[in-house]
Order: sequence, then structure tokens, then C-alpha cells
Amino acid sequence: MSFSSEVKMELSQINNFSKRELLEAELTGYMLSANTSIKNNYIEFITENEFNIERIFKILFKLQIDYEPESKRKVYIAKFKLPDIKKPEQMDKDEEKKALVRGIFLGSGSVNDPNKKYHLEILLNERDIAQYIQNILKQANIRTKILENNNTIYIKEGEEISKFLAFIEAQKSVLRFEEIRVMKDLRNDVNRKVNCETANLNKTIEAAVMQIDAINFLKKMKKFEELPDSLIEIAEVRVENPEVSLKDLGNLLENPIGKSGVNHRLKKIVEIAEEIKKGK
Repeated sequence: MSFSSEVKMELSQINNFSKRELLEAELTGYMLSANTSIKNNYIEFITENEFNIERIFKILFKLQIDYEPESKRKVYIAKFKLPDIKKPEQMDKDEEKKALVRGIFLGSGSVNDPNKKYHLEILLNERDIAQYIQNILKQANIRTKILENNNTIYIKEGEEISKFLAFIEAQKSVLRFEEIRVMKDLRNDVNRKVNCETANLNKTIEAAVMQIDAINFLKKMKKFEELPDSLIEIAEVRVENPEVSLKDLGNLLENPIGKSGVNHRLKKIVEIAEEIKKGK
């Protein structure tokens, strides 16, 4: 079962059937979804999700609205007369707004497996409805976007998806989503640190190779012994410890010095070797 289906299964099990205004709000959400069409004063809702169809049948039954169930292969259909219930803009209670958004998500929403990528979207019939729902979510501090070429609300940030799932009261799904998100972010953080350390190690190795090449060149040209004692000392320590950082090299000297001091001496050796090469 996909993560999206798991969310819808959880939502379909919410027991709020004693609160008529919430059932009406949720049904309105279904009716506003892109999987609904209106013809001759009749609503036709189509879905491939069994949890969706079971939920809407329960809502219609509790609201005493007659409906005609149909199924074609893997498609489920609920057909019913346009009910006389509140319009979205008449729903001023927070619980009604949550139920409205929940119904819309159940009707034509989906959310990706967070192990793969963060993506939630809801397809709506009309642009103004998409903007109205976006505004409801904005009031709940949930940031969303609407695609330019259609009426799709979407979210691509993990934190915002988590807040959306909490808003529509998919509490178990929130816990699972957050568990996956924390582990995913932890893995990404570890990978970033490893990559950073690897990059730093590569820089250290590249610098050490350049320094040792300069030292060997000076020895070959019989110029090494002409170096000041301080440069000879750091050069010998560097050749014996090619993989060691500048800070650790400084601690290996008879009279330890800091990282900047080590860097200055090794840089001087490289510069002397370059000058000799130019003068050849």
C-alpha cells in the first residue's frame, strides 16, 4: 500500500459522524475536488481508492442523502443529487475548515512516499477554489503553491507536508512521516559531513604532494641544505608524515608551532622551489 493510501485509510476511519456540520464540510470538500463533476443537478464522484468511496458512502448515509453506487473495473463511482448544504465561504469554524480540506484531499489529493521525495498535491476544479483553500492553509501557517497552468495546490517541503497532515487530522501518518523525515535528514547531514571531510582530506593530500615535490626538487638540485634550519625541520617532518594536517605537523616539531606558522614555512619552501625552477 502506498503512503498516500495509508493516509487516506487513516482519514476514512475518523469518527465524527455525530457532527453534521463537519460531515457537510467534508462532503463539500469531495464535491470541490477534481474527481467530481456536476451534471443536471447531480454530483458524480469517481475514485480508484476504496477508502475514499467507503468514506463518502458513510457520509452520504449519515446525512440521509440518497446515492447510487457504481463500480467499473477498478473505478468506484458515487452519484447523488446536489445537496442543500453550506458553501465553503460560509464555514467559519476551524473544525469545519479542517473537514473541508480533509474532504478535498480525500477527493483528489496525493502525497508521495517521504522516503523518496517530499511532494503533496491536490487537484481542484476551479482556480478560485484553489486560492480559497490556499488561504485557509495560510491562516494555519501552512505554505503552499498553485501551479500556473492548472488548479493544483502543491507542497514540496517536508515540514509543510507534516503540518498539512496534522491539519487534516492524520495523526498516525504525521508520526510516520516525521520518523522518516528525521532519519532522512540525519542521513543527508551525515553525507554532507562526510563529503566535507573528504573534500578537506583531498585538499590536505594535494597540498602535501605539492610540498613534498618541492622538497624533493630542492634536494635534487642540492639546494635543500641551504635552507634555514626552521624550513629544513618542517620539511623533514612533512616528508615523514605526508597525510598529517598542518596543525598536527606543528605539534611534531621540537618546538611546536601553530597551523599558520606551519603553513607559512611550507609555503616558503614551495616558493623557493618555484623560483629555482624559473631560473633554470
